[in-house]
Amino acid sequence: MEVITAKSAGFCFGVERAVDTVYEALNSDDKIYTYGPIIHNESVVSDLADKGVEIINTPEELMKIKSGTVIIRSHGVTRSVYDIMDKKGIRYIDATCPFVLRIHKLVDKAREEGCHIIIAGDREHPEVQGILSFSGDHVTVIKTEKEAEDFEKTDDRKLFMVAQTTFNSELFDKFVEIFNKKYYNVDIVSTICNATWQRQKETAELAKRVDTMIVIGGAHSSNTRKLYDIAGAGCKNTLFVQTLDDLVSKTDGIPGRGSCVGITAGASTPKNIIEEVQNYVRRFWTDAG
Repeated sequence: MEVITAKSAGFCFGVERAVDTVYEALNSDDKIYTYGPIIHNESVVSDLADKGVEIINTPEELMKIKSGTVIIRSHGVTRSVYDIMDKKGIRYIDATCPFVLRIHKLVDKAREEGCHIIIAGDREHPEVQGILSFSGDHVTVIKTEKEAEDFEKTDDRKLFMVAQTTFNSELFDKFVEIFNKKYYNVDIVSTICNATWQRQKETAELAKRVDTMIVIGGAHSSNTRKLYDIAGAGCKNTLFVQTLDDLVSKTDGIPGRGSCVGITAGASTPKNIIEEVQNYVRRFWTDAG
């Protein structure tokens, strides 16, 4: 059996930087907190919890912190969270992905210039919630083609559009096409990070070549869900798993999955989990069935 693992599978720069920041902080005597899970990967979050790292999930919980260090997750936080920490003098380390911080600055400037800001992304995702907090009152979040089609410009404000860093690049291009057809003057900055674009491109190409596609990542990982959708469009036999145990439980241990298997993983998936899945498939899967 041939097993092909996508070159870009696993931790991206921003995620690796954030995770390393937390582990390095554990060398200090401070109590360590993260604002929200540092990344959307249950195994990493569980390991950090075992080492004493606590997660703060709300501004109310943050207000109760009297000592220690808060590490801001890779997705970033809202402007109000920064304000609370600055006002209370809480020590914090900002591990927000630099590409996300760039979006904060872009929309903040566009807000000051009086633009109506459009964010291509998921309103419920913490990254988008952070971006929204820097965007002011004139802002719209669009997630689907229908929402892009339904958008109507209601005043003379210039339109300024950005994207969640992990947004589907093909869908973002469709949004741009839709706005061009409406003859709207939109200042567009493609803020989908290059690692996301490369991972999605590799996944789409790999899915067309294999009999079975395995997508590894956290259940709450937005970018992994997008990879699963992309892989599923190219390979009807696509599996979404979080760990090796998850793969084994879903496939009864020794499945027949064709002669070629592709593996990709979201930006929050550690290298060791990818290797475990890859080694298991090579050792135990056969081309029977």
